[in-house]
Amino acid sequence: MKKQSGKKETSRRQHSPEFRKEALALAEKIGIAKAAKELGLHNSQLYGWRSKARANQDQSDLEQSLAAENARLKRMLAEQAEELAIVKKAATNSKHNLPVAPNLLEQDFTATAPNQKYVGDIIYLWTDEGWLYLATIIDLYSRLVLGWSMSERMTAQLVCDALKMALWRRHMPINVIVHSDRGSQYCSGAYQKLLDEHGLICSMSGKGNCYDNGCAESFFHSLKVEAIHGERFVTREEMRQTVFGYIEVDYNRTRRHSANGYISPEAFEVKNVA
Repeated sequence: MKKQSGKKETSRRQHSPEFRKEALALAEKIGIAKAAKELGLHNSQLYGWRSKARANQDQSDLEQSLAAENARLKRMLAEQAEELAIVKKAATNSKHNLPVAPNLLEQDFTATAPNQKYVGDIIYLWTDEGWLYLATIIDLYSRLVLGWSMSERMTAQLVCDALKMALWRRHMPINVIVHSDRGSQYCSGAYQKLLDEHGLICSMSGKGNCYDNGCAESFFHSLKVEAIHGERFVTREEMRQTVFGYIEVDYNRTRRHSANGYISPEAFEVKNVA
């Protein structure tokens, strides 16, 4: 049998993707013809590899672009759904047969000492797995987030757990005004029983008036703008970790607050509470 030429052997050699990548990098640096000669390749091989690499890159760029656009649209839809949910909450949160407390704050969000006035509220946070609900309790004296709880369900237990955390943190104070909206979670027997058992005074916003709980709304706005908007959360666990870090590290301990003379809630209490 006649021996094949070296040229034909060269054309039939198999090359790994890594070799092709580095060969193309060399060709980009010194030119196709010179790179082919130095590597023992045909010019046509490098041209072919380059065309295929560019096609793959174009496809990858397209897929990434489509994925980014899909994520953007999902975030936009989630934000719209959140806005609609908030509007619905404001319009229907008092449509139940449970008792409603009077508004004792009347938009006076000042306090001269800790444990005079707390405000509580719930926010909807979107992830690819669905909604995560966050309930918080804030002390109006320092704007410190005393209590929080997160759950896949917006239940009375959610708001009870947030209030329990606040009470444990403050060593069970009594005679605190605890303000919220008129949502069924706050009007529930479980939540009202918790208030009564700990000697707390219930206050609720006027019907559909978000300004009556402006400080709670302000905190949620800060959370969304500073930690959530523009980010994609694949799982609820990712959202939980982000919210926990924002509350317990950023907001309470380091974020400067205008109501505190531009120091953090914790720093304000350290400075002003004996």
